[in-house]
Amino acid sequence: MLKLFNTASNQMETFMPVDSNKVRIFTCGPSIYRRAHIGNFRTFLYEDVTVRYLEYLGYTVQRGMNITDLEDKALLEAEKQGRPLHEITEENISQFVEEMALLRIKHPDHLARASDHVEHAVQLIETLLEKGFAYWHDGNVYYDALKFASFGKIAHLDLSDWPKETRRFHLDNYPPNWWNKGDFILWYGEKKAAGIDWETPIGRGRPAWNVQDASIIVGCMDESLSIYCGGVDNLVRHHDYNVAIIEAAREYEMARYWMHGGHLLSNGKKMAKSLGNVYYTSTLLELGYSAEEIRFVLIDHPYRQQLDFSKESMANSASRLRAFRQKAAALRRAAPGTASSASKLSERLETIFRQRMNNDLDVQGAFTALESELDEVDLAALAPSEAAAALAALEKIDSVLQVIF
Repeated sequence: MLKLFNTASNQMETFMPVDSNKVRIFTCGPSIYRRAHIGNFRTFLYEDVTVRYLEYLGYTVQRGMNITDLEDKALLEAEKQGRPLHEITEENISQFVEEMALLRIKHPDHLARASDHVEHAVQLIETLLEKGFAYWHDGNVYYDALKFASFGKIAHLDLSDWPKETRRFHLDNYPPNWWNKGDFILWYGEKKAAGIDWETPIGRGRPAWNVQDASIIVGCMDESLSIYCGGVDNLVRHHDYNVAIIEAAREYEMARYWMHGGHLLSNGKKMAKSLGNVYYTSTLLELGYSAEEIRFVLIDHPYRQQLDFSKESMANSASRLRAFRQKAAALRRAAPGTASSASKLSERLETIFRQRMNNDLDVQGAFTALESELDEVDLAALAPSEAAAALAALEKIDSVLQVIF
């Protein structure tokens, strides 16, 4: 059975979806104030592998993903470039969708922009105001974090040193390595909405970043999720803010399992636009690597661990994948036009794949085991039917990995 590491419980758990007929999963999407780099795509790829493996196991999966097009960073970028906000966001959204397709990331069922769900953000805020979790101050709406009894439960936050006096944090986002111990903003009133605002039942303004994911979930998937995914940096404030908003408003569990992927480093430092040490898919394509090789280097590592990327690691990974693809090509040559049925080899290939993938989506262990299995087989000596069966097994496995064929 599939076991996943659940951040909320801080342990491995056997996967049991909320709904036995459909797995609903929400994944934190891109902030599109700038182009996504391969560090961003590493997160989206482990999430894609999660979706594809669940489908491999026979589940029907419904996936939602947000596009953050209203945050402070986007507004500052528009001001910096002297361009309308919508021009920048449309340009980056288009490129993001193209690169998702390039890397064989399945298009989510709901790829929703925060700007399209302002009404749902307002509905949530109205409910939180009515229930006493949120309040008005100086034209803005804030969430009183300590009103939510289990605040910080996803990140296991220690509340013992929470300040006694009221503190309010006004920005959409802050440096990602510390907690804002105080009340967080939900709504920018008209005087602080930076010219991007809506006329709503609570007045003119715009939703803060903190409420945007929640508004999209309510708008697209208004029920308990089986899985919520994101990068490990979302563990500081963001996901606990989402839980506090949704569970206070709806009074049922936001998600049963929480998954968080590790950072992609660049020669020992976190890959980040702000540090200028980023690689893009186009950078690696220009160096002669294929999209499949880029996908492979980003998934062939435990998703919860940091991955240090370098040109050397890219070259080694690509070489390894090319050698494996040659084995797959040899299987295809050994089985021209032959109908496949199960064989001992095909069953072994699928068994070792499932065994390792069922251990918290261990792509690296699964691929290494497949390599070892095929290394022990004289592919040229296989009977056509056996080669065809093994080929069919690899094709099924590649419905998840998306790098072999």
